[in-house]
Amino acid sequence: MRAGEPLPAVGEVLASLATGLWHWSTATGQVTVDAEAARLLGLPAEGTVLSEAQTRARLHPVDWNEITGVIQLAVAEGTLAEVRIRIMDEQGRIIRVVRSRSKPSYDPEKRAYELIGTLQEVTEPRPGTPAGRTAVTGDWRRSREAFLLDAGRALAEARSTEEVLRVAAGLAMPGFSPDGLAVFGVDGDRLTIIGHHGQQPGDEEPFTHMPVETDYPAAEVVRTGRAVYLSSPGQYKERYPLTWPMAAHFGRESWAFVPLTVAGRTMGAWMAAFTHPVAFTPDERSVLTTVARMLAQALTRAGAAETQRELTDGLQRSMLPTLGPEIPGMTLAARYIPTGGGLQVGGDWYDMIPLPSGRFALVIGDVQGHDVRAAGLMGQLRIALRAYAAEGHRPDAVLSRASGFLHGINQAGDDIDLRFATCLYLEVDPVTGVLETARAGHLDPAVRMADGTVLLRATAGGLPLGIDPAADYPTTRLALEPGEALMLCTDGLLETGGHDLDTGWSRVRAILEGHEGDLEELADALVQAVHGPSSHHTPGPLADRRGDDIAVLLLCRHGGDGCGPAAAAPVRTPVRRTMLTVAQAEPERVAVGRQQLRELLHDWPSTDQVDSAVLLLSESLTNVLVHTDADALLVAEVTGAPGERRIRIEVTDTSDDLPHRRRPGELASSGRGLVLIELLADTWGVAPRGEGKTIWFELYEADGAGGSDGPRP
Repeated sequence: MRAGEPLPAVGEVLASLATGLWHWSTATGQVTVDAEAARLLGLPAEGTVLSEAQTRARLHPVDWNEITGVIQLAVAEGTLAEVRIRIMDEQGRIIRVVRSRSKPSYDPEKRAYELIGTLQEVTEPRPGTPAGRTAVTGDWRRSREAFLLDAGRALAEARSTEEVLRVAAGLAMPGFSPDGLAVFGVDGDRLTIIGHHGQQPGDEEPFTHMPVETDYPAAEVVRTGRAVYLSSPGQYKERYPLTWPMAAHFGRESWAFVPLTVAGRTMGAWMAAFTHPVAFTPDERSVLTTVARMLAQALTRAGAAETQRELTDGLQRSMLPTLGPEIPGMTLAARYIPTGGGLQVGGDWYDMIPLPSGRFALVIGDVQGHDVRAAGLMGQLRIALRAYAAEGHRPDAVLSRASGFLHGINQAGDDIDLRFATCLYLEVDPVTGVLETARAGHLDPAVRMADGTVLLRATAGGLPLGIDPAADYPTTRLALEPGEALMLCTDGLLETGGHDLDTGWSRVRAILEGHEGDLEELADALVQAVHGPSSHHTPGPLADRRGDDIAVLLLCRHGGDGCGPAAAAPVRTPVRRTMLTVAQAEPERVAVGRQQLRELLHDWPSTDQVDSAVLLLSESLTNVLVHTDADALLVAEVTGAPGERRIRIEVTDTSDDLPHRRRPGELASSGRGLVLIELLADTWGVAPRGEGKTIWFELYEADGAGGSDGPRP
């Protein structure tokens, strides 16, 4: 070019350098390219206007998405947007790689981006060469994408602030992993250190409670919401001379201070420090910004979860009762485990209520649902039950009043969110061991006898609370013998891990029968065996993985059996007993009697004798219901040492009509009861009472499993 000649146009200069110009406006959706830019895009070498869709068709899909992210990042930081782009042909093959550099701007009124930039072809190094190992290639992008996916997954799974910081400290960024990290928060007008990694304990002290107005990179990030990148100690010292001495002794070469932003609000800053120089290219800044966004979201979730746990733990502690003073001659143990999902509170509860008579009441119940409403209703219902019990009402009256109370709450609330509750209420006489129970749709109690046998105690019951304000709740009287332990629980203890009530009960029963230890150890064994390892969210070593609330209440009557608070393994005694009343209006309880007898004889060696005893019991109870107008009382007792035991079954009624042996025909449907007793029992008889009679029979344990050896004296 001769002196005095005019300068060539910018486009001509760039074209001579194989550099094209392009202009993109998201407001119009058009991309304008000059001839060189069109050639680089694989189009005819002439200026043209393309739509966004036409432009996108020429670029690799991953790179198009990356352009959008880089532009937003550059606008936020006020820097150039630089990105490598793979150009594709019509068959989807990569024909070249170009570098785009542009200065984007954002119009808040139009909510649109506009940028003018250059396109220039770059030569990708061959894989395996030193340049290939350090260049930003497709392999590097794939590594970066894999890293971001893994980092996002790990941060999303972190449940506490400590876990989030631990995950952040372990992130190995592709090609430029930092060796020092710090997370800054904001408390009022001061910075706080949420956590740090790569520094010695105590190194964070000068940076703690630093005023936000301080001339420090993290403070500037919090004030402005824009990242600060310092590629060398010289840049740090030049921009922040006052606070440079605080950072100098760490021996770092580069620093990135990135805002932690959630929903448009800057909640803090994240520092990544490097012992080697880092240029902070747009690709590296993009990675750091993406990690910072995921980190901010993870910290926000963890903080909300910790606040919720603190709130619900306090609510749980305030709602859970204490078991009160020690009861002479008895021991109590209880556990409550809220559900693992949502709030750590629910509708299950237990309670121990001292009564004016010197007795005490045990209550266990389950309000429908696992939400805040269930927890609130549980608290109200528990208070109402305590009030009714303290007034001296009997168990049936307590539940009747509680049902009316809950029904009234339902009527006053939302018709589409009606709740009911199951409940079991027991009044206990600690001197005699007598229990008077009333049940509202709840599970029956279970008793572990002194020899380890476990039985479900069938009790009369009514509808769950809150359904019918006029519901009746009949009472059942049980007796807890010395050495026996009573278990009350909610269905969450049984229906866990895919179990139903039957299979769940079999699992719990095996734990009750096999455990040797005091009552507290038994309570822990129940919940640990069902739910796994311990959790800090519940009192005691309880489970953290659960699908339903659980309440467990154990009561043991002392008697040299080992259920006292400091006893060792229980001493087995050779007596076990069960009682059951079968009313004329409740013939279905005959099946309950058969089941209880089978449970009583669970370790009897002869299955034939067990079947015979169940058959004779069924005949005896049915005879009372069919041939008299009285109710039947069943008493079954096993006595003696193993190998020489005896089962005695008595069925008592108030009728004076003695049974008679009959000779039924082949087609007769009845009349064989006494014939069967005479054939299958080792000995039997009929004993008249003052009012009524008792039919009894006995079977003796056989030496093997083949049946009885015949009557014994």
